[in-house]
Amino acid sequence: MKKAFWWGIGFIVVIAIIWYFASAPGKYDDFAKCLTEKEVKMYGAYWCSHCAAQKALFGKSWKYVNYVECATPGTNALKEVCVSAGVTGYPTWSFGVDRKISGELTLEQMASFSGCELSQE
Repeated sequence: MKKAFWWGIGFIVVIAIIWYFASAPGKYDDFAKCLTEKEVKMYGAYWCSHCAAQKALFGKSWKYVNYVECATPGTNALKEVCVSAGVTGYPTWSFGVDRKISGELTLEQMASFSGCELSQE
């Protein structure tokens, strides 16, 4: 009986720890939210390693970035939204109507192009 009690307590502690770390804010939440507010978008493809690297830069804060998936799984077709936007490579960052930059960018470059502040916490 005691063993089951301690297993239950251990289980609750593990769940609490997981919840705490999962709900903690990401390092770049404010920066990512600013990019979205300024209508910055990243066009990418699920199979693109450079796109994965861009996502990794943001860590948990990626969920706030405006991302447009251009690839259609199982086909070579691009989604119309990406064709209309003139996307020809991945990743492509859109900073407003007139400025698109293809390739991986640093967070500092994104801050410079967008006017969003990148806090160095």
